[in-house]
Amino acid sequence: MPEDAKPAYRRVLLKLSGEALMGGQDYGLEAATVKRIAAEIKTVHDLGVELCLVIGGGNIFRGVKGAAAGMDRASADYMGMLATVINALAMQSALELEGVHTRVLSAIPMQTVCEPYIRRRAIRHMEKGRVVIFGAGTGNPSFTTDTAAALRAFEMNCDVIMKATKVDGVYSADPVTTPDAERFERLTYREVLQRDLRVMDATAIAHARENGVPILVFSIHNAGALVDVALGHGNCTVISDGG
Repeated sequence: MPEDAKPAYRRVLLKLSGEALMGGQDYGLEAATVKRIAAEIKTVHDLGVELCLVIGGGNIFRGVKGAAAGMDRASADYMGMLATVINALAMQSALELEGVHTRVLSAIPMQTVCEPYIRRRAIRHMEKGRVVIFGAGTGNPSFTTDTAAALRAFEMNCDVIMKATKVDGVYSADPVTTPDAERFERLTYREVLQRDLRVMDATAIAHARENGVPILVFSIHNAGALVDVALGHGNCTVISDGG
């Protein structure tokens, strides 16, 4: 990366799925994968980008999904929210080992392990150069972490949501099972909803559209992809009103 490289964005929300932290495992956290992602986040942070993260909980919740069978939906959703806090704490530890000051703010107060979510405090942390990780989703059942990401991006006045996935953009179908699936370079929010592309849930897409926050979809499995996207020339799909 050139020494004079300049980021394309001032403040970014990175949305990571819990599955992105599994590596080659069936569930849980793979230390090497968490470390690699943390190193890439540090590189972006060192460019001067103000960063906040929302991490899903699927890697942990899938391990207890059987136990949740038959539960009411709200209880199962709260279990998923707690899983996201575990992931947030793991990423905080990995980032701090990289020398990046990090704070975890949870929508469900648990002061023993992290700070409660307070909007102004979160903004202040980022202004001081700290990476902020939002845990526990929105704090409410029936809302996904994608929706939490769209909400926090709006609240933090982020320039863009970077949605990290297992593929390098948005496709018309799963490219793993449909090799001839069409890949899109640019899409409008309306097209994502009309085509039911499911890159994020409909509530998250609608919220991003309402507040004019673009979404960049890229592959977290491609080494260096996060940095490239932050510099404005990465391989990704852009979702915005501009199409």
